[in-house]
Formats: sequence, C-alpha cells, structure tokens
Amino acid sequence: MRLGLLQCGVMRDALTDRHGDYPRLYADLLGPGFEWHVHRCFEGDVPDDPDLHDGWLVSGSRFGAYEDHDWIPPLEALLRRIHGRRPLVGICFGHQIVAQALGGRVEKYAGGWAVGRRAYDWEGERVHLNAWHQDQVVAAPPGAVTVASNEFTAHAGFRIGETTLTLQPHPEFSRDCIADMIPAVGQGTVPDALLDAARGDLDHPVDGAATGRRLAAFLRAHA
Repeated sequence: MRLGLLQCGVMRDALTDRHGDYPRLYADLLGPGFEWHVHRCFEGDVPDDPDLHDGWLVSGSRFGAYEDHDWIPPLEALLRRIHGRRPLVGICFGHQIVAQALGGRVEKYAGGWAVGRRAYDWEGERVHLNAWHQDQVVAAPPGAVTVASNEFTAHAGFRIGETTLTLQPHPEFSRDCIADMIPAVGQGTVPDALLDAARGDLDHPVDGAATGRRLAAFLRAHA
C-alpha cells in the first residue's frame, strides 16, 4: 500500500540520533506492508492530488494549526480533497489540522499541557498512550464522532466519515522517547510538576504498539 506522509515538522536534533525523525517513527509504528512517500509540507512540499497515494498520514509538529504559515492553507485544501476519498490518519498536530480543515477549531488550551502517559476512553476501551501537547481541538468538525477522550482532552480522537481517523496523543512516542523529551523539549517550557509526573509514569506500560496495529488496519481497510 502506497502511503503518503504529510510531514509537518521535525523532531529536535537531540532526539533524532536516538529515535529518528517522524518518517522512521511512523514506519515503526505501522509496521511492514507500506511503501512510504514523504512530503515535507513545512518546507512547502504540499501535493495537490488526493489520489497520489493509496492513503495518507499527517504527522505531529511543533507548529500550531492556527499559526500563519504559507504551507498551512494548501495543506488544509489537500486534506479537504483527501477526506472521504482516501483513508486519512492524523496524529497530534495532524489531528488538529484535519479538524481545523474540516470546520473544527483549535486553540492553545487554557488548562495547560498534557505530557507523558495518559489514559483515554477509546470507544469503551481504556487505552494508555503518551501525549505531548498544549494545543487542543476545542470544537469538533461537523459530522465528527469523538472516539477517544479523557477529562483533560475532550476530543482526543475523531472518526469523520468512514475514511478519516485522527488522534491527539502520540502512539509513536516510546517510553525512551518521552524520557529524552522531558529534558530536551520540556525543561523550561512545561511546568516542572508535569515533567516530574511524566518521569514517574515512565515504567508503566502504554498501548502504542496495539494502536499502531489499529491504525494500520484502518488504512488498509479503506484503501
């Protein structure tokens, strides 16, 4: 299956040597059977053909979906063309930009940050995944069904129509990745109490691998 990665940012240099950048993280998450084609949207490589690949995945990013960048309007236009035509998965920023493109609203959340292991209700199943975000979808797109949530993140996952599925947390972030992000990304930005809590949760299991299989099955089922 040909899968287009709409890469919307890069990991910090301090992390890529150990963990790789988004293309590697998502390839490891979804496993074999995908032929990846990377489009570095944040550098202006935004394709315009929704049929260029069999399915699409929109990456995380340090940018905000609501920020004024030249590449965001054409990316939103592409997402609207993909939606309902090809399977589409969005993760973190990808979740937010898909929601915004389809009529939802994204804001810097007044409640602050979600960092590290979090529990979500995913269609009646309790799932633990690593998160790293302050922005949130605060208004769902028309027609969206919220499939994952918790008290902090009301809209942590959407299904929009039959072929679009988005997720706020990061199933691609492993325990070791979060451990390295705490000093490299969080120190001086995220409140110390949240970083200490994230450190305390590092040895508890998360469901990243199972979520990767779930997302891979979704993409294949709708290709």
